[in-house]
Amino acid sequence: MPVAVGHRYHLGSMAPNLRPPKGTDDILAPDSRVWRRVLRTWDDWSERFGYDLVMTPIFEATDLFERGVGESTEVVRKQMYTFTDRGERSITLRPENTASVVRAYLNAGIQGEWKGAYSGPQFRYERPQGGRRRQFWQVGVEHLGTDRPGADAEVIELGYRFLVDLGVEGVSVQLNSLGDPEDRTAYVAELRSWLEARAADLSPDARETLKVNPMRVLDSKADAELISEAPAPSERLGQGASAAFDEVRTRLDAVGVPYETTPRLVRGLDYYTRTAFEYVGTSLDTAQTALGGGGRYDGLADQIGGRSVPGVGLAMGIDRIILSLGETDAEVALDAFVVATAGRDIDAAGLVSRLRSAGVRVDSIDTSRSLKAQFKAADRSGAATTLVVGDEWDGGAVRAKRMADGNETDVRIEEIATWLRS
Repeated sequence: MPVAVGHRYHLGSMAPNLRPPKGTDDILAPDSRVWRRVLRTWDDWSERFGYDLVMTPIFEATDLFERGVGESTEVVRKQMYTFTDRGERSITLRPENTASVVRAYLNAGIQGEWKGAYSGPQFRYERPQGGRRRQFWQVGVEHLGTDRPGADAEVIELGYRFLVDLGVEGVSVQLNSLGDPEDRTAYVAELRSWLEARAADLSPDARETLKVNPMRVLDSKADAELISEAPAPSERLGQGASAAFDEVRTRLDAVGVPYETTPRLVRGLDYYTRTAFEYVGTSLDTAQTALGGGGRYDGLADQIGGRSVPGVGLAMGIDRIILSLGETDAEVALDAFVVATAGRDIDAAGLVSRLRSAGVRVDSIDTSRSLKAQFKAADRSGAATTLVVGDEWDGGAVRAKRMADGNETDVRIEEIATWLRS
């Protein structure tokens, strides 16, 4: 408890730690304005492609991720935030959202083709660094109920269009096929034999991974030089997977999405089959250059205990995307800021309300304060224009001041919204 000292409280060593937990961030303006623009852009593009919003719980039963993501993955083995709740149930904060969305689809009894988009925080206990946080924000889509290669191409195109629209420079789509389950069985046996023959040259982490899942070794950055000589999954495709991969590439060519076939690309989760892809930001100056990725997961619904449902999807990290944008011009939060001369409080309040109803981003402070104080607030707000409600009001106008160059002009009240948009 605080100890009273005179009329104050002395907290001493019991002062609260006001910092966020390690690996998490407080995001405030002006940084949050960029986030808002990015998330709005995502909503726009996912709606354009016909993906309805889906929202799932932020925590799930632990076995959903153990069965869906895969017990051999680093996510399940080392990174999940898992705890026992008061009902003695094992609960995990979601480390990814695909398994949750597939569970929700099955639980709702949906039949046939379905498309959903999501946005929200995910949680993984890992070493924080640039572009890698313990709480990180992902957006994504899942296209369920179809095994058409056209669905794969559509998902890949959506992510690409979104990144380009945001202004991310040097976006590279890396593309691969992991084959069908029967292709993978034969390939994994071949890969395991190849890696075991070279185990002495592998890093300690890669040797441990080899014991539980040889394909995960292909994702080891520390062993990249050796792995570049390993057999690739795309070189061992059966007829069905090969034809599907050819069609995905043909469709991407048709819609103008550039890609690079990357034979040893694997994703960090076990549920992928056939198509796998990543978006890489060549301008991202961090150890983690992948902005997002995804692929096909036709066996995931079965793995989590549901009926067989094919699917394909993507997930993108908003934290990394914003890092890849680099130093951008400050986002303008407001179109206008309203100030008022003495006695014009009610008129100013009415103008603010009218403009907001017309779709204008506008704010003000207590208009009974001095004009000097109001103008200081207008300057701090970052608004593009300051509107002055003064004597001009009686003649049906307001004085508009462009903050960038200081130019002033009188604008008719009924034309203000249109004028601001111009």
